This record gives sequence, C-alpha cells and structure tokens, in this order.
Amino acid sequence: MGRLAFCVMLVACAADPPPYETRTDHDPNGTGKFYCGREIALVMGHEAAGWLDRPEREEEERPSKLHDLLAVKAGQTVADVGAGSGYHTWRLAKAVGPTGKVLAIDIQPEMLAIIKEKADRKKIKHVEGVLGKIDDPKLPAGQVDLAIMVDVYHEFSHPYEMMSGIVKALKPGGRVVLVEYRAEDDKVPIKEVHKMSERQVIREMATFPLKHVKTHADLPWQHVIVFEKK
Repeated sequence: MGRLAFCVMLVACAADPPPYETRTDHDPNGTGKFYCGREIALVMGHEAAGWLDRPEREEEERPSKLHDLLAVKAGQTVADVGAGSGYHTWRLAKAVGPTGKVLAIDIQPEMLAIIKEKADRKKIKHVEGVLGKIDDPKLPAGQVDLAIMVDVYHEFSHPYEMMSGIVKALKPGGRVVLVEYRAEDDKVPIKEVHKMSERQVIREMATFPLKHVKTHADLPWQHVIVFEKK
C-alpha cells in the first residue's frame, strides 16, 4: 500500500462516521464495498453450516482455549453476534449457566432455526435467538456483559452501524471480543479478504467509546482482540 493510500485510509477511518467506498476492481471473494480501506467479505450462507460444525475445528482453531480466554462468568448476559449454527452458543450457554442468558444473533432465519432445533433437543432454556438486520444487531440497550464475534465482523456489510448497536447494548465496563483470522500470518489457510490484522481492527474500533484491553495470540490461526466499554 502506497503512503498516499495509507494516509487516505487513516483520514477516512478518523471521520465520524467513517464513509463507505465502492470499487469495481476488488477481490472476487469480497463485496466491492470498502470501510477504512478494508474490503468487506462476502457472507457465508446457511448452506455452509456444516463447515462451522466440522469435527476438526477443535484441532484447527482450539475453541476450547478461546473460551478459557473469555472467562465468562455464571449469570452473565452474552451476545453471540453472527452465531451461525450455534457452535460457540452452546459453550457460552454452559459458561453463563441457567441464571445467565445467551443472545444468539444472526441475520439468516435459517441459522436461527438450526439453533432453535438444537436448543429444544438439548433442553436449553437460556438461549434466545434474535433475528438481526444488516445494520442493527437488535440487542437490548445496556444489558450485555460480553459481545463476541467469531470470524464474523469482517463480513458485516454495515460495520459502523452494527458496532454502534453492539456498543449501546453493553453495560458500562462490558467487553467486545473480536476473533479474526490473522492477516499478519501468510500460513493461515484462509482467503485474504476473510482475514483481519490487529492494527486494522483497532483502527476501526477507535470510532467508538472502547478501550483496547488485550490481544491474545494463543490460538493457532486467530487472534482474540478484547475491548472494554469506557
């Protein structure tokens, strides 16, 4: 990236709200819509739900380690934003226990139907499916202890609007955690437009009243970037 392009990206991301840009020359796996110099990736459809639940995911991504890092407490309210088939939802539900709640947010009704079927089968009562919109997570204001997005944020078609809704939903001191495939690592076997660098994530979160607390690099392919509401 040239110095001029980088400076333009910084200026654009410093605006409130940062503008969107459309380009005809773009990655075939992207939407052609850019935010803070980053191309927004195409959304994974519900047809790929089986890939989310693949048995080798534990070995490849170490989700059990991720949940140790999250340190979710019993009784908390957690928003699993972009919950998909609920792969992380059930782990979160176990962590918060029956006195807590997991809000499983997705914009695809088909994904929420999968979650409901599994919740009914598992007899889990403290998971609530929420049909979000592309520009609104439909979360209750000031009630969420933790909002987590696992390989999701880079696909938001309206990242500024979505993050505005997520931040409003957080309690004071509530956390936002973005889990993204590391763009800094060429060995991570994921398409480039579906990766994000730590630097880019921090840049995009700077618009909001969030403090970068820590970045965990404990997982094989992803970094876990933690923010706290100021």
